[in-house]
Amino acid sequence: MGTALFQFLCALTLITLSYGRYDLVVYGGTSAGVTAAVQGARMGAKVALIEPGIHLGGLSAGGLGRTDYGHEQTIGGLSREFYRTVGTLYGKTIAWDFEPHVAEQAFGLMIERAGPGSIEVVFGERLALDRETGVDKDGARIKEIVMESGRRFPGRSFIDATYEGDLMAVAGVSYHVGRESRDTYGESLAGVLEPGEGEFRQPKQFFPPEVNPYIVPGDPTSGLLPGIQDTVLAPPGSGDDKIQAYNFRVCLTSEPSNRIPLEKPADYDPLLYELLARWIQAWPDIALVWRGDNHGIFIISSMPNNKTDINDGCPANTDYIGANWDYPEGDYETRERIVREHASYTKGLLWFVQNDPRVPERIRAEFGRYGYPKDEYPDNGHFSHQIYIREARRMTGPYVMTQQDCRRERLKDDPVGLGSYGVDSHHVQRVAISGRVINEGNFLAGHISYEIPYRSITPKSGECDNLLVPVCMSSSHIAFGSLRMEPVFMILGQSAATAAIMAAGQGVAVQELDYHELRERLLADGQRLDLNE
Repeated sequence: MGTALFQFLCALTLITLSYGRYDLVVYGGTSAGVTAAVQGARMGAKVALIEPGIHLGGLSAGGLGRTDYGHEQTIGGLSREFYRTVGTLYGKTIAWDFEPHVAEQAFGLMIERAGPGSIEVVFGERLALDRETGVDKDGARIKEIVMESGRRFPGRSFIDATYEGDLMAVAGVSYHVGRESRDTYGESLAGVLEPGEGEFRQPKQFFPPEVNPYIVPGDPTSGLLPGIQDTVLAPPGSGDDKIQAYNFRVCLTSEPSNRIPLEKPADYDPLLYELLARWIQAWPDIALVWRGDNHGIFIISSMPNNKTDINDGCPANTDYIGANWDYPEGDYETRERIVREHASYTKGLLWFVQNDPRVPERIRAEFGRYGYPKDEYPDNGHFSHQIYIREARRMTGPYVMTQQDCRRERLKDDPVGLGSYGVDSHHVQRVAISGRVINEGNFLAGHISYEIPYRSITPKSGECDNLLVPVCMSSSHIAFGSLRMEPVFMILGQSAATAAIMAAGQGVAVQELDYHELRERLLADGQRLDLNE
């Protein structure tokens, strides 16, 4: 080989190795992904933030305007900075309730302030889900991740900030989907729950005996109404591969100048809302819709500028129970179908409550004031682009957070953040038992502050040395019911990025990073790690 050609190939190799190489690659533009990217940039790293869609902020910018945080004092660092940034956009010191587009604007401001060019935000790139092609590893280290388009993102460290845990799964990290049994971790709330009221159950989420499960009331031969599973409940405490229900947190407005009337969906199926109609008939004294109490249809939280954050409020509501079970392990086509079905179901539900004569007139009149906001989601028909993925995959790491951790029965020597929201699961399944409709899986416990250990966001040693997982973290179904709150995701996104940059700088696996050095940096950056603060 000639000297000139050899020198040319050497130069080309150096260019290839350096071009597009990042100190930190963050996959998923959720709230955790944004804080991870910002923290990495503030530490001087070259960061790629890859979002498969076209919006940043995940659910925080997708309709969840009423912040679930438990105890406010547990929120520090960039998580608190986000809520302060939102506050400044409203002329306030801090804001916990906000409109979707304002949240997205705040995330954009945080990225801009991280420094010009320090974060490369990439939209519309999805990870190749085939384990053979999606991740290129050298032993236990990820060298680069590969998108469906063929685009490659080489890096020193990686963070999976998706709600689904796709990068974690493709990288060969251990994980779990579904509910553990009661015996797995000794959790009293784990597994299938007994029908009826029990520990931390919410009475508003159960059907009265008058609600019949059959298409023709009282006639089993007519078949079950849509959404009721033709199965029997497993024994109490049994584990399964089912997950709690998803929904859309709906942003509507009652401001006439900003309101677009709700329209009847082209695929509207009134049978989907028959259970709600029967529940209403069983409660003739149903409370006014906007109160969200035990007999209200929706929980409607008021947001600025006459907008809403609407959540599930009764046993047949915005939660599309059982329709999401294939989502965590589904391919992109499967997930897109599930999202479309949830959106169609939700739009039909909103139209039903405004128009069906079986809904009390006073409720139809009150809810009839609402419509889609002209200034929200203009690229998606003014309807949210982000389904509420309450849980999907959950990593199985060196430390698995459980119900006992969320009750502060265990203290940690390596906290990287605090949680405080009560363990909270929406229903998992809906079945018919002895002519009754039974929703199963719901609970909500009280708020207690607790520590989140570093070991719960790292894979097991030997599985992946340069990956951290702040969203689909290592936890049981029960514990994730508390950990899945957006402020916690932002807290852990920041801590994950800090650890990733430090470990890469020291040339050690993330599992080997000295915690005391990590703690010192986290505290310097405003994280709250001590329960007595």
